[in-house]
Amino acid sequence: MNVKSTEKAAGKATIVIEVEKAEFDAALTKAYNKARKDIFVPGFRKGKAPRKVVEGKYGAKVFYEDAVNEIYPDLYEKAIVEQAIKAVGTAYISKLDDGEDGGVVLTMETDLYPEVTLGDYKGLEVPKADVNVTDEEVEAEIDRMAERNSRIETVDRPAQEGDTVVLDFEGFDNGVPFEGGKGEKYSLKLGSHQFVPGFEEALVGVSAGEEKDVNVTFPENYTPELAGKPVVFKCKIHEVKETILPEKDDEFAKDVSEFDTLDALRADIRTKRENERREAVERAFESAVVEKAAANMTCDIPASMIEEQLDKHLEQFAYQLQMNGMKLDDYAKMMGGDMSSLRASMRPMAETTVRNNVLLDAVVAAENITVSDEEVNDEIKKLAEQYSMEEDKVRAAVGEESLKTDMAAKKAMKLLVESAVATEMPKAEEKEASKEEE
Repeated sequence: MNVKSTEKAAGKATIVIEVEKAEFDAALTKAYNKARKDIFVPGFRKGKAPRKVVEGKYGAKVFYEDAVNEIYPDLYEKAIVEQAIKAVGTAYISKLDDGEDGGVVLTMETDLYPEVTLGDYKGLEVPKADVNVTDEEVEAEIDRMAERNSRIETVDRPAQEGDTVVLDFEGFDNGVPFEGGKGEKYSLKLGSHQFVPGFEEALVGVSAGEEKDVNVTFPENYTPELAGKPVVFKCKIHEVKETILPEKDDEFAKDVSEFDTLDALRADIRTKRENERREAVERAFESAVVEKAAANMTCDIPASMIEEQLDKHLEQFAYQLQMNGMKLDDYAKMMGGDMSSLRASMRPMAETTVRNNVLLDAVVAAENITVSDEEVNDEIKKLAEQYSMEEDKVRAAVGEESLKTDMAAKKAMKLLVESAVATEMPKAEEKEASKEEE
């Protein structure tokens, strides 16, 4: 096979490849041999009809598509790899014509890695939050520790905010029970906001042995079957339980930590939160610097790159869900949507990731950033120690070229961040960032 022509335009490459008759005929034979066991032609036992007979009955080009798949790796090598075309996404055969000598002429198309014009990327002014942990945050953590070490006692009085009620409930929509609206001996802490707004508030004041109808309206963003609907939950209360918190003093500190005093525990909490906050602030600052540099860049990102990155995000998210015993489809339904809406919700993240990666690659090229073999070997050693693996297995798993690319991108990010100028973050944004961290 040989490349007849290559054309690049509008972010795409079109390559015309000629495949000689003998080579394509060999691919047709392979395709026929793989498919023959399932082919039935009258007059022949299943799988025994000769190729020419099958082509005569079903058309001369019946095996063409499978034959192209047989030689696709060689086509890709000749059209993309040997010509050093920076292809992204999946290269595909868009056209197949008969050749002059009985062979075929194939047209392969692929999206191209985008051309980039860098804007300002060094010395960027970017807001950066202060590393500040308030007394309120420290006390909130003390309260959570007290909550985790609390005890629960059954009480003979009406339920109050913060109590746990054990109840049976069943939801009705116009007198008809609806799916997922029933529970028995369910422990619900009032004020935890586990249920539909208004449900827990309506149970304040109930006592063990009582029955009560709770009228609530589902939010508009709930599952389509119940969104915005008024429903009735018929409830029966079995128990009311009070949460007894331990006294927050030096003895409490000894019980829940390695410290002898409450003040020492508070100091440790503050130090840990400051370290966590500092790491979060640095990560947010890095992201903001790269995103600002990416916004200054001129570049048309092919849709195929975004779709490919979106697939990676979804695959990673599915793995995380699986670790918690949940499937991706079930998560999408739980969120009131489907796989299509889940993809749509994650698309902006994929677009940002791709754009940032393209920006960092462009900075690597502009700054002539390189990664030595020694640096790669050192990184492989670190990974081997981190994951308790042999170095050869790490090398095979990550791939040296891929690792070099990642390390060069990290160097580019470091260059951008170290040259950036941190400015004061508006208080409203800082509060929001702190809230997101929580």
